[in-house]
Amino acid sequence: MTEFSKASRLDVFQTGIFAALNEEKERLQREGRKLYNLFIGTPDFKPAPHVMQALCEAAADPENWKYSLTESPELLEAVCSYYRDRFGVTITPDIITAVNGSQEGMGHLGMALCNKGDVVLLPDPGYPAFEAGALLGEATVETYPLIKEYGFMPRLDLIDEKILKKVKYMVVSYPSNPVGAAAPEEVYEELIGYAKKYGFILISDNAYSDILFDGREGFSFLSLDGAADVGAEFFSLSKSFNVTGARISFLIGNKSVIEAMKLLRSQYDFGMFTPIQKAAIAALTGPRDAVRQQCTDYQARRDALCGGLRRYGWDIPDSDGTMFVWAPLPAGFTDSAAFCKQLVRETGVLCTPGAAFGKRGEGYVRFALVLPPEELAEVADIIGQSGFLK
Repeated sequence: MTEFSKASRLDVFQTGIFAALNEEKERLQREGRKLYNLFIGTPDFKPAPHVMQALCEAAADPENWKYSLTESPELLEAVCSYYRDRFGVTITPDIITAVNGSQEGMGHLGMALCNKGDVVLLPDPGYPAFEAGALLGEATVETYPLIKEYGFMPRLDLIDEKILKKVKYMVVSYPSNPVGAAAPEEVYEELIGYAKKYGFILISDNAYSDILFDGREGFSFLSLDGAADVGAEFFSLSKSFNVTGARISFLIGNKSVIEAMKLLRSQYDFGMFTPIQKAAIAALTGPRDAVRQQCTDYQARRDALCGGLRRYGWDIPDSDGTMFVWAPLPAGFTDSAAFCKQLVRETGVLCTPGAAFGKRGEGYVRFALVLPPEELAEVADIIGQSGFLK
């Protein structure tokens, strides 16, 4: 078979860490080893019955299998209603566009907003799609550090002003994947001030607003004064409603940002599949008791894993939110990828190397809270009793 070269723009993308760990996982599975997969953040909770029913009923109608050229007025109104009820924010349909999951939205954001050489300011560590979107837009990536000493909060006062003057957009993501920190409103208010001063767009990734612990409350960046003047927010149903495969997400906010994304999407996509729109409407307008209970359940999982490992001497702080735990490497380890390989070989526990999330992620690993508390307590015991931490 003839081998053709790929586009040079893809040279910056590597899958080495993930591919190596996946190979190790498959090898151990072939050997019949029991594995505890805390590697990928796919919720194990189920979608609500009324959401699945709405999709199934819509899919039974042949008319709903035609192109959906745009999102329906009913769906856009459901988003507006949800923002009003959940976040106390008044939005209008003209400042909303659906995207095929926030990852896809982030992946295309640079192409919609950037010209070659524009600067994009991203968190380090941060979700890899942030960087991918900027690079696909031929932007130059600069980072701001998320480190323990600053509570994993952005510190733009430490960024060279020459860089800030060149920034086209900045991504801020709390509650944060991977570091598990939650930012108060004051942090966003400060960032809005920076965006106004230096003329850049502020993009908020708000995927985990319903998974916050210890009494914290989720909020929308758009609830703050001046937010819609300078930015936009990705709002996803994936984690709150456990519909990750349906890829239901929206970009909401500054009209010029939304129009740019709409124009780009019109060239490669149609609207959201109608049965998925119906499922989204059911989720947005239906009861949210299960969402609140799920948050409580995630906290129980966090407590089982973090508390269990602390009892064995691994000093892992409790995350503020998300479905992840950000764990500093135990004493004696410095290479996160090597640590993950050794951990799965010796204990059967899979986690993600911090280095996969950026240079400043080295020295950490990420655990996904995708098993019940009793199994996560078992994971802690297996690691603790294996002698691995010694």
